[in-house]
Amino acid sequence: MTDQARPGRSEGTEPEWIRCGPCRALTYGKRFERELRVCPSCGHHGRVGPELRVRQLLDPGSATEVEVAGTVADPLGFADLRPYPDRHAEAVARSGRDTGVLAVRGRIDGHPVVLAVMDFAFLGGSLGTAEGEAVTAAAEAALAGRTPLIVVAASGGARMQEGALSLMQMAKTSNAFAALDEAGLLTITVVTDPTYGGVAASFATLSDVVIAEPGARMGFAGPRVIRQTIRQELPEGFQTAEFLLAHGLVDRVVRRSELRQTLGRLVAMSRDDDGAPSAEAPQGVVWTDPDRMPAEIAAREPREVVGLARMPQRPTTLDHAGHWLDGFIELHGDRAGADCPAVVGGLGWLGGRPVVLVGHQKGHTTAELVRRKFGMPSPAGFRKAGRLFRLAAKLGLPVVTLIDTPGADPGLQAEEQGQAIAVAESLRLMGRLPVPVVAVVTGEGGSGGALALGVADRVLMCANSIYSVISPEGCAAILWKRPDAAADAARALRIAAADLLRLGVVDGVVPEPPGGAHTDPAAAAELVHRAVAAAVAELADRKPEELLRHRFERFRQFGVAPTGGTETSV
Repeated sequence: MTDQARPGRSEGTEPEWIRCGPCRALTYGKRFERELRVCPSCGHHGRVGPELRVRQLLDPGSATEVEVAGTVADPLGFADLRPYPDRHAEAVARSGRDTGVLAVRGRIDGHPVVLAVMDFAFLGGSLGTAEGEAVTAAAEAALAGRTPLIVVAASGGARMQEGALSLMQMAKTSNAFAALDEAGLLTITVVTDPTYGGVAASFATLSDVVIAEPGARMGFAGPRVIRQTIRQELPEGFQTAEFLLAHGLVDRVVRRSELRQTLGRLVAMSRDDDGAPSAEAPQGVVWTDPDRMPAEIAAREPREVVGLARMPQRPTTLDHAGHWLDGFIELHGDRAGADCPAVVGGLGWLGGRPVVLVGHQKGHTTAELVRRKFGMPSPAGFRKAGRLFRLAAKLGLPVVTLIDTPGADPGLQAEEQGQAIAVAESLRLMGRLPVPVVAVVTGEGGSGGALALGVADRVLMCANSIYSVISPEGCAAILWKRPDAAADAARALRIAAADLLRLGVVDGVVPEPPGGAHTDPAAAAELVHRAVAAAVAELADRKPEELLRHRFERFRQFGVAPTGGTETSV
């Protein structure tokens, strides 16, 4: 019997029974292998060597090794209690490889990828010159073949025995990843336990998507070093995958049994021309002339529309994603310490076309509304959206945004974190995205918090949604000096669809089921689906420079008097 976490045991020689390190439960060895080395009792993910990891992730028979240049063997002549060459020779003999990274070309679900897998059993997965060269060679192979790169990270940090040359591998690998960014190629990191130091502080966290196995730990410094430095106890679960997800530092926590499928979906969606053929876009019904809208919609009192727009039963962004995106993968976090729950987003198939979806998220119950901050984004929410916008631009994928917020979070903490700056940066970023952008106001379109997701080539509104510089209640309190004037303010602000269509603020109005979207959320979602798919299809073939020019002109003309109009003197 043995602990499953014990390093150094060669693959294929597991004993008949395995004892789980954390829970101490016994598992029959063959079952342990069938479970992909995950304890069936507690779910602990045991370590997996590179060769087995390749077999678990890639299509059978598709793996071929990437050629890696030789590196210096012992640049410092280093010796501690033992000479470094002796330690290295022992690791080579145990693994059968002369480096702690295995780099291969292969396929996942038929899609070509390059895979670089780190081996923690090889000198603690430390980053030496050979490992840095292997990761760089893998990145260069992905660049040459124009394929996604997937790195499976496992490391204790930089290799001390190689001194500053080990440190230089951080810059070397980071530069290699930058080249993939410039080439528009998807990069994915799979964080396994543990991933620390120079690896975490370089290529492992530079990927477009960072996935972590359950319980995997990642950080710059290990907990023992942190405790010794700050003389404080650390919170429970500190640096684990679940902690990292809650703090916006990884996109997803994925069980090993689902990892291959998740990677396959991401790889398939990484290029518009590398997935399923685009299906013919459904014909959407969109009203583009306010005078041709149904009378009962156009004549509806704005105050009534406000009530309909705020109905908690209206479909949310995640409801829409579940209804009309195939294979949707939600991505989390701003990579700066937070994951705002009021903004959600990810990748999915719209018909046969991959798109990036970003939207405000409210909720249907009081508890969910409170947890989601009533759809009011913090600066982290806008930074998360920005991450996804940049990913769409890098991969050449259309962007769809769904707007439903009373406004940006007005709280103290949001101000401390630069709320105004976050909104401004989102406006600038969206204005220069070189891909088609379609925005739909599905409920409330409140002020800058709404516009921060609304700088688009096509801006649509649902029939019973609103879009305004301020809430009617806020306007009434400021200008009428009494809150009971909200109905008058709503009327004066022209916040309903027909007025905004007439002003040119929106390009079209999407019908809703009789009585409003809340009466039949599935039907409402389908109407939005058809309108969005038609708009994306219309814009799909436009060149980036054409999209940018028209988008600039669309927003440039607002407020400008038409030719021959009256000038306003100051």
